[in-house]
Amino acid sequence: MYSEMMYQYGSQKSVIREIFAYGQQKVRELGPDAVFDFSLGNPSIPSPESVTQALLEILQSEDPIRIHGYTAAQGDLSVRETLAASVNRRFGMDVGPDNFYITCGAAASLCCAIRALTNPGDEWLVFAPYFPEYKCFVEAAAGVVKEIPPRLPDFQADLEAFEKEITDKTKAVIVNSPNNPSGVVYSEETIQAITDILKKKEEEYGHPIFLVADEPYREIVYGDVTVPYLPKYYDDTLVCYSYSKSLSLPGERIGYILVPDQVTESKKIYSAVCGAGRALGFVCAPSLFQKVIEKCVDEVGDIEAYKENRDLLYGRLTELGYECVKPDGAFYLFVKTLESDANEFCKKAREKYNLLLVPSDSFGCTGYMRVSYCVSNEMIKRALPYFEKLKKDYEA
Repeated sequence: MYSEMMYQYGSQKSVIREIFAYGQQKVRELGPDAVFDFSLGNPSIPSPESVTQALLEILQSEDPIRIHGYTAAQGDLSVRETLAASVNRRFGMDVGPDNFYITCGAAASLCCAIRALTNPGDEWLVFAPYFPEYKCFVEAAAGVVKEIPPRLPDFQADLEAFEKEITDKTKAVIVNSPNNPSGVVYSEETIQAITDILKKKEEEYGHPIFLVADEPYREIVYGDVTVPYLPKYYDDTLVCYSYSKSLSLPGERIGYILVPDQVTESKKIYSAVCGAGRALGFVCAPSLFQKVIEKCVDEVGDIEAYKENRDLLYGRLTELGYECVKPDGAFYLFVKTLESDANEFCKKAREKYNLLLVPSDSFGCTGYMRVSYCVSNEMIKRALPYFEKLKKDYEA
């Protein structure tokens, strides 16, 4: 009658989205100042002024038919040329417009990349903690997800466990850095080690093992932290990127897949990406926002505001005795819960103090909570006394 797999995905909704929906209802009941919503990674800083100006210029000066009409399935050529020039300039690459497939955000990028690479039974390795939808995306493509546990307490990759999990069935590895949910940036040492292991395993098994770099948080880093650009370390790398975070455009769903020529059978892989876009209905990403990113390709929002939030929240929570790794990027704290059952802990925080925190189980870890600090600084200040009360509840 219907797809049992799709029914399961639809009936077992995202924990993050369910908590967000709960918060929306509580806001209607109690008012916005009484609810402390740290659930969604929904950017709180406004888009750069250049985005607004780009929209105005496009709407006022360009042909409306062109603005709102279809582009080529893989995206407007001029936009892809601009993307190529940016990547070449920033990362020392040598890519062209035909290496890019413009998508409806990071989710579409990942879905297309995964569908393009996966045959039934292929294994995908993910480093915990990881974005929960990876599992959904891979399984919907008839693949198998294998989780690599984190190295504690710093949440860098557990390289020994990683190497043991690679088999002849391994098709690809997803690396998300800066990481959602931990905020950790994988060091160059970690990236070099991961890619060295993959090169060795490619030679051992006699077939490519692909690396998919999931990079929506690339620009959101603090201080002098550098995010290694994975295609510079490993040839068989596809990059999935989104402007949702860097330009504060999550609802506009605009991003891309990059398939460099150095990837094994890159032309066929690119064609498979195009085929996946066709099969999934992800052709011709929103035309208007293709033109916006063309004009704003190297712009970034006010990252300093997120750093201020991080410093406030991390500083105060650790003073109170909460344990977490200090994030170098993204806008999440991954905090050890005060009891082993993270779901129960977050339920108590939600029901007693209206603190909306996401339990870690769906991220592939137990005993932690994700706290999204892409919220107003004022809300963090209002919430801190309730984090203190919650801590005292467990000390009583």
